[in-house]
This record gives sequence, structure tokens and C-alpha cells, in this order.
Amino acid sequence: MKKRHILLLFIPVILSFPLWMWAAWCFSPKTKLVVAIVDKTVLDRGGQEHISLTWLLNNLRYTKNNTERYRISDDYFGFFPKDHQKYRIKGLERFSSEQLNQLSNDADMAYFTDTYGIYKNEWYSQKGSTERSGILYGGMSAQDVEFLADMKARHKLIITEFNTIGSPTNADNRNKFEKLFAMHWTGWTARYFDSFDTIKNKELPRWLINDYKRDHASRWPFHKAGLAFVNNDDQVVVLEDSTHLTDPVPHIITLGYGQKKLSLPAKMKYPFWFDVIAPDLSVNHAISRFDISLNPAGAAELKKYNIPSTFPAIIMHKGKDYQFYYFSGDFCDNPIGMTTSYFKGVGAFRWLFYDSDDPAERKSFFWTFYRPMMTQILAEQAAGKK
Repeated sequence: MKKRHILLLFIPVILSFPLWMWAAWCFSPKTKLVVAIVDKTVLDRGGQEHISLTWLLNNLRYTKNNTERYRISDDYFGFFPKDHQKYRIKGLERFSSEQLNQLSNDADMAYFTDTYGIYKNEWYSQKGSTERSGILYGGMSAQDVEFLADMKARHKLIITEFNTIGSPTNADNRNKFEKLFAMHWTGWTARYFDSFDTIKNKELPRWLINDYKRDHASRWPFHKAGLAFVNNDDQVVVLEDSTHLTDPVPHIITLGYGQKKLSLPAKMKYPFWFDVIAPDLSVNHAISRFDISLNPAGAAELKKYNIPSTFPAIIMHKGKDYQFYYFSGDFCDNPIGMTTSYFKGVGAFRWLFYDSDDPAERKSFFWTFYRPMMTQILAEQAAGKK
């Protein structure tokens, strides 16, 4: 009986945890950190492609000025959706060289989360589409490159990630970016799919299937989980579980520096889009790499198309001349909501938010990989201002 009374006493305490966590967040001190966020792939006001960064800025109480917090629907440069299929474009393309130079002076860091853009079929249908169509807006522009060059010249922190320089960025702007940051995109991107069965998996991109069938006598012989590689010439290479892979899910492997300095796990599954890059390792340091579990048939298939079996997931340049990170995955795009960002210490309960037994889930990547890494990077940047 006594144990029951004690348990009943603890129930109100447990139920009050969220209130105390919210109050602790409200009274946490604010830190001004001016972040120039570029996102050209915003289908709705939820800002999926930059939500992870905005979540962290809000949770850690970083503000765009002395008082105002970052708002996911307002505080970025790029594509802004409006009601009734209307939109507004507020990218860096409208800036003069003088304005870009001023922005690089005002900003503490730049983060390009996505330049893939918005396509007509997905915008006017207001839902994700598995077919391709004409582009409304997207690609890294000349003004984007100029701004990044200005940031580099001012020794500011620059973070870019998957699809910053992929399609539909033109070759000239891509080459300028690659020269600025001593790296090269091979032209290949890839993604894990939990099923290649066209009947079971309705989210398989139709263009992916059609491009493969075009080059393989109209055949699509795949049904299991696996990886699809696509290059900028629309060539498709499929690696299927058991046939080519001993484990269909790619993993990110991190060694000493990333584990010690960025609080990264030694191994993390990554079931979303990534690209294959080749950095100049005399300039950049590879912090993490992608690992694909190939069997001999899979290794032979990649070799046939000159795709490396392992390649960087994170590269970094950290010197007195400039600071730069490139994330080879779509790291900032995770299926999370902004609500949890209003609770201090919510990371202690991260195990409640995902099912780690599901190979296709992506929430664990945010809580276990992206959040600790970016927390360290932002803290170091804020401390460097003092």
C-alpha cells in the first residue's frame, strides 16, 4: 500500500516534466548568431530542407539579432511558398555585389541546405511527385558563388551539403565552387530504398525506373531493398540486397577527430540521399566516410561504372584562412517537428522519438548524429565571436 502511495506522489512530478523543460528553455540565455541560410527547395512553410538547423538554433537559443529567434518560414534565402499556388523568390540572385559583400560582413556563418529547387509538377500538384518536369527555381547561382567567395575571404564559417552543386546547377557555377573549396563532385548521387518492388513501393521515382529500363531492354528486375546510384547523365546503377549487398543500408563511419571533437558516433546508418565526392585531401580533412556492404558482385558492378566503394561523408577545412564543411548527405532534411525544440534537455528523451529497428527511419540520424555535431559546431562559432 505504501509503495502505491509513493508511486502516486511521483506521477504529478513526471507529468510536470514538460512544463519545467519548457520553462527552462524560456529562461535560458540568448546568444546572437547571424546565420545566412539558403534553401531553394521549400514546398511548404514547414521548411523541411532546413528544419534541422532551425530546430537547433531555436532549441539552443541562438537569435538572429539580440532578441528575435529564427522562424522556419521566414529566415532563409530562397523559395517562399504562398497560398493558392503562388510563391515569392527571395534568393541571393536579387543582390548586387555590394549587397553580397555587406551580407558577408554581417553574417557569422552561411549554411546552404539545398539548391535542388522547385519543379512545376510538384508545385502545382502541391505534393511530392515521382516524375520530373520543368524547373521553377533552383540551382546554385553566380550570386551564391560570389557570396561564398566573400565569406571565405572574410574567414567566415561555411557549411554546405548534398545537392548544393548537383543538378540543376550549371557547370560553370559548379566548377567555381569546386575550385573555391578544393573538392569535386563525381556526378553520382545515391539513395537507399527499403523496397524496389514497384507494386509495394509507390514512392519509387518513376524517372529512376524509366531511366534504368531505357538502358536495360525495358527490364526492372528488382524487388528487394538496396541502393540506387544516379549520375548527371541519367544513368542508373542498382545494387540489390543479397544480389550485390550483404547489408542494403549504407553507414557513415567516423574515426577519431569526429568522435572526439564533434561527438559523432563511430557508425551511423544513413537511408537517404547522398552524393559521391572526391575532395583534395591536401586541403580538406575527411572526418567521416560512407561504407557500403558489397559482396563480390556488388564490387564488380560499381567498378564497371567507376563508382568508388567508399567516399567521404563529411569533409572539413579548418584554418586561419577559412572554415568549411561539406556534408555529402541531405543532413538537414529530417522528419522532425519544431515543437520539441521548445524544451530544454529534450535530447535526454530522444529514444522516445524513433524506432531504431526500422532501417528506413531517419529520425535517429537527427538525434544521434546531426544534433550533437551541429551543437558543437554552433557552440564553437558562437564562442569565437567573443
